[in-house]
Amino acid sequence: MYISRMQLNIARMQAVQLVNSPYKMHAAIEQAFPPNALRSDDSGRILWRIDSTKNAKDGVWLYVVSPSKPDFTHIVEQAGWPSTTGWETKDYSPVLDSLAAGQVWQFRLKANPARKVMQNQGRRPNDKVVGTIQGHVTVEQQLTWLMDRCEKHGFEIATDSDGNRIITVTHRSIERYKHRDGKVTINTAVFDGVLIVRDSELFRKSLCCGIGRAKGFGCGLMTIAPLH
Repeated sequence: MYISRMQLNIARMQAVQLVNSPYKMHAAIEQAFPPNALRSDDSGRILWRIDSTKNAKDGVWLYVVSPSKPDFTHIVEQAGWPSTTGWETKDYSPVLDSLAAGQVWQFRLKANPARKVMQNQGRRPNDKVVGTIQGHVTVEQQLTWLMDRCEKHGFEIATDSDGNRIITVTHRSIERYKHRDGKVTINTAVFDGVLIVRDSELFRKSLCCGIGRAKGFGCGLMTIAPLH
């Protein structure tokens, strides 16, 4: 697996278009790999996330995790600083192979907290029952959504000396995109906090395969950093 990042130049119209359209960003990321490149298997898949901050100096960053090594030349040329700044790609294996139960990491995750609700499409008992995806909208609902998934993803949220979970929910939004003749609506939230690894294999899979739905829309990628 590889992990990459690049800064996007939002003074360029192409960068703004990529940031505002997950379809265009997804397509651009796909083009970073040859047709025969490995895009997903049991050990991982292509995941991506756009990070932005209120501090303009920090800019907007694109993060990508992928089974194959990417070539983001076209994105840098269209949406970056091609004459001065490229992108960084690192082998993710040393980090993934070093994961162990008990480790403490800072993390960031942009996710689509949602649930599947079964609904009857008619009034009669035999009418078709289908599942619809409904997004969680409150901070409490979104935190509960993540807490319910921690164990199966191999980690738990750390607590401070007072027993409070070390986690915040920011950049909460309802994102709407045009898709063919209709629209797609997803609820998103960014989780920042501190976690403790409980099952290294499950946690490794979470980092490589993502957490939750809407991975094609830039959700599901968790990144970690040492706790300072």
